[in-house]
Amino acid sequence: MFHKVKTVTPLANLTLAVEFQDGTRKQYDVAPLIVKWESFGLLKSLPGIFERVRVDLHGYGIIWNDELDLSCEELWANGQPV
Repeated sequence: MFHKVKTVTPLANLTLAVEFQDGTRKQYDVAPLIVKWESFGLLKSLPGIFERVRVDLHGYGIIWNDELDLSCEELWANGQPV
Protein backbone atom coordinates (compact mmCIF):
# COMPACT_ATOMS: atom_id res chain seq x y z
CA MET A 1 0.00 0.00 0.00
CA PHE A 2 1.29 3.42 -0.89
CA HIS A 3 0.85 6.38 1.44
CA LYS A 4 0.43 9.06 -1.20
CA VAL A 5 1.52 12.61 -0.45
CA LYS A 6 -1.09 15.35 -0.62
CA THR A 7 1.02 18.41 0.30
CA VAL A 8 4.58 19.25 1.26
CA THR A 9 5.79 22.47 2.87
CA PRO A 10 9.42 23.41 3.51
CA LEU A 11 10.12 24.48 7.10
CA ALA A 12 13.19 25.80 8.90
CA ASN A 13 16.32 23.71 9.42
CA LEU A 14 15.82 21.48 6.37
CA THR A 15 12.58 20.02 7.69
CA LEU A 16 9.48 19.26 5.65
CA ALA A 17 5.85 19.24 6.73
CA VAL A 18 4.17 16.43 4.82
CA GLU A 19 0.45 15.72 4.66
CA PHE A 20 -0.63 12.39 3.23
CA GLN A 21 -3.88 11.79 1.40
CA ASP A 22 -5.38 9.97 4.40
CA GLY A 23 -4.92 13.14 6.50
CA THR A 24 -1.85 11.95 8.42
CA ARG A 25 0.73 14.69 8.99
CA LYS A 26 4.43 14.13 9.57
CA GLN A 27 7.64 16.14 9.70
CA TYR A 28 10.64 14.83 7.81
CA ASP A 29 14.21 15.95 8.55
CA VAL A 30 16.23 16.10 5.33
CA ALA A 31 19.54 17.00 7.08
CA PRO A 32 20.70 13.37 7.59
CA LEU A 33 20.39 12.76 3.84
CA ILE A 34 22.91 15.52 3.16
CA VAL A 35 25.51 13.57 5.13
CA LYS A 36 24.55 10.22 3.59
CA TRP A 37 24.09 11.21 -0.06
CA GLU A 38 26.29 13.81 -1.75
CA SER A 39 23.59 14.86 -4.21
CA PHE A 40 21.35 16.07 -1.36
CA GLY A 41 24.08 18.57 -0.41
CA LEU A 42 22.61 20.86 -3.05
CA LEU A 43 19.61 21.43 -0.78
CA LYS A 44 21.90 23.20 1.66
CA SER A 45 24.47 24.77 -0.64
CA LEU A 46 22.27 26.07 -3.49
CA PRO A 47 20.18 29.02 -2.27
CA GLY A 48 16.44 28.60 -2.67
CA ILE A 49 16.35 25.02 -3.94
CA PHE A 50 15.06 23.49 -0.70
CA GLU A 51 12.04 25.80 -0.82
CA ARG A 52 11.16 24.61 -4.35
CA VAL A 53 10.02 21.19 -3.14
CA ARG A 54 6.71 19.95 -4.58
CA VAL A 55 4.60 16.81 -4.68
CA ASP A 56 5.22 14.68 -7.75
CA LEU A 57 2.43 14.34 -10.30
CA HIS A 58 0.64 11.35 -8.71
CA GLY A 59 1.60 11.75 -5.04
CA TYR A 60 4.11 8.91 -4.96
CA GLY A 61 6.78 11.22 -3.58
CA ILE A 62 8.24 14.70 -3.59
CA ILE A 63 10.70 16.31 -5.95
CA TRP A 64 13.05 19.26 -6.11
CA ASN A 65 14.43 18.71 -9.61
CA ASP A 66 15.20 15.87 -12.04
CA GLU A 67 17.88 14.44 -9.73
CA LEU A 68 16.50 15.02 -6.23
CA ASP A 69 13.40 13.27 -4.97
CA LEU A 70 12.06 11.18 -2.09
CA SER A 71 9.44 8.45 -2.21
CA CYS A 72 6.19 8.62 -0.31
CA GLU A 73 7.18 5.47 1.58
CA GLU A 74 10.46 7.03 2.77
CA LEU A 75 8.54 10.05 4.05
CA TRP A 76 5.95 7.82 5.73
CA ALA A 77 8.42 5.41 7.35
CA ASN A 78 10.93 8.00 8.59
CA GLY A 79 8.76 11.06 9.17
CA GLN A 80 7.81 12.00 12.71
CA PRO A 81 4.06 12.23 13.46
CA VAL A 82 2.82 15.71 14.27
